[in-house]
Amino acid sequence: MTSNKNRRQSQHNRFSPFRRLKTIGALGALLVAATAHADIKVGIDLSSTGPAATIGITSKNAMLMWPQTIAGQKADYIVLDDGSDPGNAVRNIRKLINEDHVDVIVGPNITPAALAALDPIAENQTPMITLIGSASVVEPQEGKKIWAFKMAQTDSAMADVMTRYMSNHNVKTVGFIGFADSYGDSWLNEFTKFAALRHIQVVGTERFNRTDASVTGQVLKLMSVHPDAILIAGAGTPTVLPQRTLVERGYKGAIYQTHGIATPEFIKLGGKDVEGTLFPTQPVVVARTLPADHPAKKAALAFVSDYEAKYGPNTVTQFAGDAAGVYPRLQDAVARALKTAQPGTVAFRVALRDELEHAHELIVPNGVVNTSAKDHVGLDQRASVMGIIKGGKFTYLSQ
Repeated sequence: MTSNKNRRQSQHNRFSPFRRLKTIGALGALLVAATAHADIKVGIDLSSTGPAATIGITSKNAMLMWPQTIAGQKADYIVLDDGSDPGNAVRNIRKLINEDHVDVIVGPNITPAALAALDPIAENQTPMITLIGSASVVEPQEGKKIWAFKMAQTDSAMADVMTRYMSNHNVKTVGFIGFADSYGDSWLNEFTKFAALRHIQVVGTERFNRTDASVTGQVLKLMSVHPDAILIAGAGTPTVLPQRTLVERGYKGAIYQTHGIATPEFIKLGGKDVEGTLFPTQPVVVARTLPADHPAKKAALAFVSDYEAKYGPNTVTQFAGDAAGVYPRLQDAVARALKTAQPGTVAFRVALRDELEHAHELIVPNGVVNTSAKDHVGLDQRASVMGIIKGGKFTYLSQ
């Protein structure tokens, strides 16, 4: 609070006569006192309805398990649904910042919405911890992006582990079909880069929308070039459609998906058509089959047990795991930020942003976090594994 008061006074020094300095400084202090609040206010924007609902609902479920205090301070969680619409997400975030005066934003959980949210969070100096896969919201660390952090492993790291597995299993050519949005763009860019590194040729590229009712044309084009494998780059249940179409049309090669499929709804909707799907993922999804020496296994298993005790067997998702990991990230950073400022102030939001950059070997259910001024994700390859759908379950395949 003192630093804010001094900053206001120095600003008014440049524009006001000295005789008004004490009055203005006193008014500034009153404004800070009126804005500050004892609780940590966490504004949450999720896609609980719409095409991305399978992602948002499990994220929300995990958040409902968060403790009611953060670093000893009472926590006030305000949850809004954006309906899987980036415009709604921005309106929600502006409301959370301007009307609810939150200290931090958590979400959104779809890439277009997270990118659109950069403007309001930067304008209002409010840190945001997103739940998306794409690194585009945090890389490069400059401009508006310095206010954004990300829980999920990057598409780059996932493409790395996936192409390494492909190379080890003699995949030479791949057909690509991905969402016609920033998620698909990110995956095409990252996959192409790592495929080239491992001498894997992308022989066909197609796109589809989350709400499409048919992808037959795109699938037939890809099948006509006879790739060894096909990668479907999407998230949630919309990714079942291209896989089912491939199976119905008699495609016999390997089918890969991204880490965005890891929901029970994907398996339930896909049924036998998704059996054998290969995909990169994070520890929570395959917690029970992880090697005993994996550093996140204990945390992953503890979360899975608690989550399934509340929501039922085989209900946990990667997105729930990402959401669960937000709490220890906040607990870690808030404890340090409270030493320099009080919740409800710009100074606290700035301090919180700074402290989110200093996580060190922090174990969360989906990996181990080490952040810095240049890295607002902080996950290494300990957060990336290959999985397979086997017997209707997500199963660990390899590191």
